[in-house]
Amino acid sequence: MNPAYFLTGTDTEIGKTFITCALLQRARQLGLRAVGVKPIAAGTDAFGKNEDVENIRAASTLSLPDEIINPYCFKAAVAPHIAAAEAGIAIDFARIQAACSSAIQQADLVIIEGVGGFRVPLGAAGDSADLAVALGLPIILVVGMRLGCINHALLSAEAIAARNLTIAGWVANRIDPHMARFEENLATLKTRLNAPLLGVVPHDPTGGSIAAANYLNLPGQLGL
Repeated sequence: MNPAYFLTGTDTEIGKTFITCALLQRARQLGLRAVGVKPIAAGTDAFGKNEDVENIRAASTLSLPDEIINPYCFKAAVAPHIAAAEAGIAIDFARIQAACSSAIQQADLVIIEGVGGFRVPLGAAGDSADLAVALGLPIILVVGMRLGCINHALLSAEAIAARNLTIAGWVANRIDPHMARFEENLATLKTRLNAPLLGVVPHDPTGGSIAAANYLNLPGQLGL
């Protein structure tokens, strides 16, 4: 099976999509056919487009249909279980699994981006942790580097391990450029997270996700 990873984060608004795109750009640098999948997105513009999905689509080297790239897209920019209930739609993990399986069959590398943090409710089917278990893929954990990130990262890692999932690597994404004791916090995370550090991405690098790719490795043999 071609390499695929489920990317999650320590919270919402910590740069998951940005890192997803940067990893896809890193794969592009290595000459790989890579694609990002955003199974569930919430919040659309006047044209029915979700910004995260469009950014992932642009960063992918392989063009796939909407039903694979983004099986569920809700208009309201609210928690997905609320958005789904308001739309009268039940999120079906089987539909997401089928989309991810199709992407994996067609690409050299697939990054599947979750929603919010690791335990975001998705409705009757369960939460984003249950989706990760259903997919059964190694995890990439994006740590938003700001005050409180150590607690959030360790709790996320604990929840991942409790479900017998493996963290293939983690990314330190510097979302707060003024974070006090950044290096000390990073050193603590390196010591306490039992997984490879894939890279430290500076705040808002010039050149966006293309530039951020230069700070990252892909998990395993692909980028190391």
